Amino acid sequence: MFDKLKEECGVFGIYGHPEAANLTYLGLYALQHRGQESCGIVASDGATLRAHRKNGLVSDVFRDPQIFERLPGRSAIGHVRYATAGSGDVKNCQPILVDYARGSIAVAHNGNLVNAQELRNELEHLGSIFSSTSDTEVIIHLLARSHADSLAERITTALERVDGAYSLLFLTETRMVAVRDPRGFRPLVLGKLEGSYVVASETCALDLIEAEFIRELEPGEMVIIDGKGVHSMFPLEKKTPCPCIFEFVYFARPDSTIFGREVYSVRKEYGRELAREFPVDADVVVPIPDSGVPASIGYAEESGIPFELGLIRNHYVGRTFIEPQQTIRHFGVKIKLNPVREVIEGKRVVIVDDSIVRGTTARKIIKMVRNAGAKEVHMRVSSPPTSYPCYYGIDTPTRNELISSSHSIEEINRYITSDTLGYLSTEGLLKATCSPENRDPENREMCRFCTACFTGKYPIKFPHLKADNQLGLFER
Repeated sequence: MFDKLKEECGVFGIYGHPEAANLTYLGLYALQHRGQESCGIVASDGATLRAHRKNGLVSDVFRDPQIFERLPGRSAIGHVRYATAGSGDVKNCQPILVDYARGSIAVAHNGNLVNAQELRNELEHLGSIFSSTSDTEVIIHLLARSHADSLAERITTALERVDGAYSLLFLTETRMVAVRDPRGFRPLVLGKLEGSYVVASETCALDLIEAEFIRELEPGEMVIIDGKGVHSMFPLEKKTPCPCIFEFVYFARPDSTIFGREVYSVRKEYGRELAREFPVDADVVVPIPDSGVPASIGYAEESGIPFELGLIRNHYVGRTFIEPQQTIRHFGVKIKLNPVREVIEGKRVVIVDDSIVRGTTARKIIKMVRNAGAKEVHMRVSSPPTSYPCYYGIDTPTRNELISSSHSIEEINRYITSDTLGYLSTEGLLKATCSPENRDPENREMCRFCTACFTGKYPIKFPHLKADNQLGLFER
């Protein structure tokens, strides 16, 4: 219904707690925004791994309390998924659980491997049989083929062959392993709860179960958690860190802390910077809820224009509904949003959103606001034009579907029918995001983030393989 980039995935794991599966369920609940297609939990009782995975939201998949009776043990990992590689078939639900020569192992993955199809072709030629279309299964096959003695060495051997974005959780009968890729594309945090250790994609999952936030895993770090405690190592080749800046723009929950910054404060600063770059005489600042709210507050504070909730979101809309054929125009947007006429009527309105992808939803919202009586509508976007697809774990349209890849800002302004349109500049985005932790130590003026979806400067080169649907999009 909304013209947004789709979430990627979220992972959660806990080691050494008597209610491991239940707490993992709560952790996934907190991470539901990162993927709504499927979810799953794998738990270990010290001898056996057991799984429950299914398509659907966390609250639906784990509706039956008896499920947790079938997931005993003091350790568990979980996953919420939106398919970026592989179809949405139930066979691609994670965590993936397999038995191999050295026992059982489960893996949960947030990210995307850019050379997965290349490796899959190689492995199939050597006799490997894949049971899913997920890129994550490639890691399992590489791990199983390793002759290394320790689990850490086998994981390292596998990850030395892959490239791309990954925040990974592995679970065996007796230990949990967390790994973040050397470029640190996706977030991953470590926490502690009553003597047990927790790993999650975002700190909001730690907050829900009242776990203490210890720190973020560093790019390229592997953390092994077992009965002896926590052991950290850096077994992978060092790369220049480039965490995904879109985590701040849209994906992460505003109450999370990632990449050393509080998401909410960063988004407010985007709004302030946007107000400096694109001021306008107006009467009211209105966010497109919910993701546009923090930037709108920042815009209002910087500009001195009053902030109002002029668009109200219906939070009880399901994933599917029967849409009338002709009766109601723009039904998809109207079922989600409704204007507050007394806030908008007769006013010069600034509408703030985090991004414009195809422009279709912005066009409908602006018409809705005009129909509610707005004198003027000025569109402000708290990120630069999204002109390039992402290949690191975000589901984006092909480049020719991204409106800013083929239209100027003035052309987009005419299409969405706003009076004026302003996007936050890339320089402003980086200025608002960067902290001492995210500056290049050799060049303190350089902010280390991946901005490929805005600039087209991809940190990783891609193998162009026709057999891979996702990477095939890169050639369009």
